[in-house]
Amino acid sequence: MNLIKQKNIVLKGEREFLADAFFPESEEKLPLIIFVHGYKGYKDWGTWKLMGEKLANAGFYFVKFNMSHNGTTIEDPNNFGDLEAFGQNNYSKELDDLEIVIDHFKNQKEVDAENITLLGHSRGGGSSIVKASENKSITKLMTLASVSTLDRFPKDEAFENWKRDGVYFIENARTKQKMPHYFQFYKDYENNRERFDIEESCKNLKISALFIHGTDDEAVAIDHSENLHHWTKDSQFKMIEKTGHTFGAKEPWESDILPKELDEAVEMCIDFLKS
Repeated sequence: MNLIKQKNIVLKGEREFLADAFFPESEEKLPLIIFVHGYKGYKDWGTWKLMGEKLANAGFYFVKFNMSHNGTTIEDPNNFGDLEAFGQNNYSKELDDLEIVIDHFKNQKEVDAENITLLGHSRGGGSSIVKASENKSITKLMTLASVSTLDRFPKDEAFENWKRDGVYFIENARTKQKMPHYFQFYKDYENNRERFDIEESCKNLKISALFIHGTDDEAVAIDHSENLHHWTKDSQFKMIEKTGHTFGAKEPWESDILPKELDEAVEMCIDFLKS
């Protein structure tokens, strides 16, 4: 099958950001899948390209994108070259970015605008759930290792220090960069607590959902996806044994095939979408 690959499409929000689209040549309009990366994530991380190609080869129009404030830049989408932007990120901005992506790609001539799925990883799963509950054009939802709450902030003394100093830093284990989190992030959450309530978003979903989680997830416990399944009326919950938060993937990924655990997760997604 001949895949069309459109790389680094520039989208405009508060800041410009980039998206990629992979899709097969087709006479018919294609179902759209929009992939939402997680915390410290970006569109070209690890195996997301291979995942997108597999989904496109299965007959879907696959989109992945960089959040506008994920720390990457238009000029250098693979590195965290703008830590100031990273520090100014918040959930409202991520949901605005996702809305821009949905609006742009549902209007492409190859896309079936009546068939739009969000696929979110980790924190991107939480954002996808909130967006799916409020955007009526979303027809299905899938998550990989999703969080079940967006209240993932420092607690107790660490929180008080953050409030006092206005910033705290987390080291990126791979790049060793000290990545800033400004206190505006928490203020945005506090000001929009009802909107960002994932449990309520799940209860309000009128669409089918699939929640996939690894049993050995070291970053987000499997209980999170169990909660999501419990709260969502029309949902499936799938476990992948002995796999962690990224389903066997890492950055950089040197192979041209998916790790078997992520391949299994993508097969589950395809089965869900075609059932």
